[in-house]
Amino acid sequence: MSRLMECVPNFSEGNNQEVIDAISQAVVQTPGCVLLDVDAGPSTNRTVYTFVGRPEDVVEGALNAARTAFRLIDMSRHKGEHPRMGALDVCPFIPVRGVSMDECVLCAQAFGQRLAEELGVPVYLYGEAARTASRRTLPAIRAGEYEALAEKLKQTEWAPDFGPSSFVPSWGATVTGARRFLIAFNINLLSTKEQAHRIALNLREQGRGKDQPGCLKKVQGIGWYLEEKNLAQVSTNLLDFEVTGLHTVYEETCREAQELSLPVVGSQLVGLVPLKALLDAADFYCEKENLFVLEEEHRIRLVVSRLGLDSLSPFNPKERIIEYLVPDSGHEQSLVDKPLCTFIREVGARTAAPGGGSVAAASAAMGAALASMAGLMTYGRRQFEHLDATMRRLIPPFHAASAELTTLVDADAHAFQACLEAMKLPKNTPEDRERRAAALQEGLRRAVAVPLALAETVASLWPVLQELALCGNLACRSDLQVAAKALETGVFGAYFNVLINLKDITDGAFKDQVDEAWPAVRERRGRPLFSQGFCGGPPAHLQPPAGSQDPGGAGAGTPRGPAGVTPGGSLAGLCIPQWPLFLLHGVQPQPMGQGSLRTSLLWGPEGWVCGGGGSLSGVGSVTVCHLRRPVKSQHTSAWSCVELGEGLS
Repeated sequence: MSRLMECVPNFSEGNNQEVIDAISQAVVQTPGCVLLDVDAGPSTNRTVYTFVGRPEDVVEGALNAARTAFRLIDMSRHKGEHPRMGALDVCPFIPVRGVSMDECVLCAQAFGQRLAEELGVPVYLYGEAARTASRRTLPAIRAGEYEALAEKLKQTEWAPDFGPSSFVPSWGATVTGARRFLIAFNINLLSTKEQAHRIALNLREQGRGKDQPGCLKKVQGIGWYLEEKNLAQVSTNLLDFEVTGLHTVYEETCREAQELSLPVVGSQLVGLVPLKALLDAADFYCEKENLFVLEEEHRIRLVVSRLGLDSLSPFNPKERIIEYLVPDSGHEQSLVDKPLCTFIREVGARTAAPGGGSVAAASAAMGAALASMAGLMTYGRRQFEHLDATMRRLIPPFHAASAELTTLVDADAHAFQACLEAMKLPKNTPEDRERRAAALQEGLRRAVAVPLALAETVASLWPVLQELALCGNLACRSDLQVAAKALETGVFGAYFNVLINLKDITDGAFKDQVDEAWPAVRERRGRPLFSQGFCGGPPAHLQPPAGSQDPGGAGAGTPRGPAGVTPGGSLAGLCIPQWPLFLLHGVQPQPMGQGSLRTSLLWGPEGWVCGGGGSLSGVGSVTVCHLRRPVKSQHTSAWSCVELGEGLS
């Protein structure tokens, strides 16, 4: 998925439609920026714009909007209900997807510096970008508003972070910074305004004052009455939904309302909402009600239902979730969003990326998806209903891993591109060479971190895959074979990508971290991967005894294990052991012509092991591991094999 940052500039003009539209066009015409919302308020004489894009594009969009406002807005004539101190009053940068808060801080700093230099106006930093504690909150900086700004700028403690300390009457001052996504969330009550406000005071972090704080961190709140809807609302702002989520605010409001014998009749989201905020709420309700809901669309429906988000107006996720509003077309289209045939052509093109790292991630993602499919082909079927609880536990790790591994397809290509861009930097002066070397090292660290994340994700799946293979639907055994090999291929590619990039990294501490995360890298670095053979057998002390028989009753002298299959480590100890587990699905004949039963066996360090965990040994022993439907044939079937790894050592 592409990296996504949000910018929400507030301009001090809410009545002149020509000015409002001109600023909108400045954003729309900036390449890479997508304008999502324009909210103009006549009484506040203020317009809030919401747009998203890559970090570098968002900074350009904000600058273009500011340049337009500088020509068209005169703060000396401004009147409005909302507190303000400048034509561009506040301009926060917010992480949405694949962007860190530190990157938002850097964007705010870059924007503030360029704005001050180009327009000659004072700029302050707030929020996560604030350089002093006294400037962390917007109200503290904006105290006195535009009318007191001229005198405020004369005070040393209020010297701007960028630009002159002189007063610019037509502009005032701008505040920029970085913050979390703010969610406006209102809960509907059939009550009075006073009752709603009483609940809000109990919930909001500020509470009723320092001596009576509320119970919810990072939440602002007030109670009001909506005449047009004939109901009251507890109106809240969630300053950090990862600290206090939508579900927490809703459930606490319901609890407070119940104590007052007041009915809660749904809720309302004002503006846009991040996808993660809804998925976090889905996690809460799935756990609370013991629900098994995997698909993203279904999880969002669950949240809309539980929170009553469509109580006042229809809630359309495609229009309200910020990630869904960003088009998939254009230069921002990710590799995984392209048709398969296009992706394959790009892999085969005469370009360095996408390359082996992206293909390895795609392979691993498909392996996890196949394992998820095998679980779903078992779950919910009447003949396997005794396994439903087990499948509920086994399927989610594969479903989540498939989504996570899919993101690494693009992440690997981006990491490689960062290395290429660093190599193109000039190296004429010592400063140039130092800057180029630092950028290249950062690119190499990313190029190692992505495949390392792939390997760690796949490593966590081996135990789950083994358990799924033991009890899953036998009709999916070939799918599990492919899943195991696809996951193994992913780690195979990850290993070589780590090796090829790690050798050029000069940061010894980073190398040590990689070694700790992946001991196999330390063990294999500098010597051939296949030094012990690509498909060698298990160690001598684990070889089956000579002349021992297969537990399926195939006859005296039959070697343990399927004909033509030799247990061996495909990566010689890299991601799976020297003796990988072999899952055998076969048909065991029953005595006296009573038909046959399907069974599952594992080859492991202790010999053949049945699904129940007991060791199978001895001539002619018959152990039924998992009862399946009877089959007509009374002949011993050919054994099928699934090779499974045990994960990174």
